[in-house]
Parts: sequence; structure tokens; C-alpha cells
Amino acid sequence: MNTGVLFAALSFFCWGLFPLYFHAIGEVPPMEILAHRMLWSLLFLAIVLAVRRQWKWLPEVLARPKVVGAFIASALLLSTNWLIYIWSVNNGHVLDASLGYFINPLVNVLLGLLVLKEKLRRGQWLAVGIAAAGVAWLTWQAGQLPWIALLLAASFGAYGLLRKTAALAALEGLSFETMLLFPIAAGYVGWLTMNGANTFINTPSDSTRLLLMAAGPITAIPLLLFAAGARRIPLSVLGMLQYLSPTMQMLLGLWVFHEAFSAARLIGFIVIWSALAIYVIEGLWISRASGAAASSSK
Repeated sequence: MNTGVLFAALSFFCWGLFPLYFHAIGEVPPMEILAHRMLWSLLFLAIVLAVRRQWKWLPEVLARPKVVGAFIASALLLSTNWLIYIWSVNNGHVLDASLGYFINPLVNVLLGLLVLKEKLRRGQWLAVGIAAAGVAWLTWQAGQLPWIALLLAASFGAYGLLRKTAALAALEGLSFETMLLFPIAAGYVGWLTMNGANTFINTPSDSTRLLLMAAGPITAIPLLLFAAGARRIPLSVLGMLQYLSPTMQMLLGLWVFHEAFSAARLIGFIVIWSALAIYVIEGLWISRASGAAASSSK
């Protein structure tokens, strides 16, 4: 249990520091960062799979067109989420990005209702309603929908939905997704090179090159920590730990990047945090009640 909490907390801590990483390579266009993230991630994951001698799954997956199709969809959703996140960090929208990941658990609840036909409890309905009110408040104050937050939450929620029923575990699944994205990423980097626009080659900064190469382990290690932690701890504990990442991102947006955070915007965040508090507390209460009922029936 303690080891699982440590692994999961470390994964969310790493994700919480992502704005610092993407800001450090701000000279690189978001599309090029995304391409390098795909390329170096595949290289790193291939090394991990080779060390673990874990390749037997690949021929079996390639022989199943429906599984390949599902992973093509999840790979496109993942790359869309990455691109929006990278763009938001490098264009001064770290707070909007953090809001997206605060909203994400409630998007998962809605997707469960609409796609998986899951039934929502009263507490979950209340949480979703309050969160919707918070989004409506932010929309009214800004004069437009918080598109960055909503697109991040929707794309990652849909990605999570596909991976929930995926035929592969975390390591193999991410490896296969990066394999599918590799030709696009390699082609784009090749096109940049032929047109003299490859920042990796043109930049005078060796640190930028090293940071781009580090995209592989930076992407994969938190996911592997998350997978290791998720197997060892209850889902309720994992659900509470996941708010570490957007909280860290929000604090970085405020204290490091000095983004504007008006009183009206704070009200919207507080409303959404209230929804999350209801969601978490209600989930813990239901979990404990179920555990007590199971114990008494033995």
C-alpha cells in the first residue's frame, strides 16, 4: 500500500512539473515538440521492452484489425491532448490547462453515463451540476467558453475511455500508440529538416537538444510509475492523488509564470473545486459503506 502510494504520488508529481519542462523548450514550436515527444518516447519504450523481453504481444495485436483501429483512435486523441497542452503552456495558459485536469474526472463521469450507460448516484449528479455552473460562470466572465480547459478534459477523458477497454496494458499500449504515430512524427521532422526549419538541428543551444531527447523518459517514466502504483492501491486513493498534478500546475501558473488570476476567475475555480470535493467525499463514503457492508456479511 505504502509503495503504491509512493509510485502514484511520484507520477502525479512528475506530471505537475510538466509546465517547467515545456517552458524550458519554449523556443521550439508546439508541433515540433509533439513530434520529438513521439520519436524519443518510442526509442525509450523500445529499450524498456527490449530489456524486459516483452515483445510477444505485438504480432498478436497486429493480427487484430479492430484492436489496431481502437489504438489509432486513442493515439490521435493522445497526440491532440499533448499538442493542446504544449501550446497552452508555451502561450501563457498554464492556469487554463490546470483547470482542464481538474474538470477531467467529472468528464469521465459524464462519459461513463453517456457511453457506458453507467448510472450516476445523486452525489455524482450534484458534483457534475456544480462543475457545470463553475464553467458557466467562467464563460460569462470571460465572454467565451474556457476552450483550452474543456478540450484538454474532453480529449483526455475520451482517451481514458478507449484505454479503459483496451486490449493492452499501460506500457504496451503507450508503445503501440507511439509506433502508430511514429511515421507521422518522422515525416514531419524530415519535412522540417528539408526546409531548414528543424529547431533540433538549427538551435545553438545544446540544452534544448538534450531536453528534446529527454522527452522519451519524461513521457514514459511517470506513466510506468502510475501503472505500478495503480495496481497496489484502491481506486479511491488514486482518485484523490490525481489532484496533485493540476494543483501543482496551477501554483506554477501563479507563482512562476505570473499569470493573471482575477477574483472572478478565482470564484469559478472555487465552484469547480467544490464540485470535486463533493465527488471525492461522496466516492469515499460509498467505498467505506460498501466495505463495511461486505465485512458484516462475512
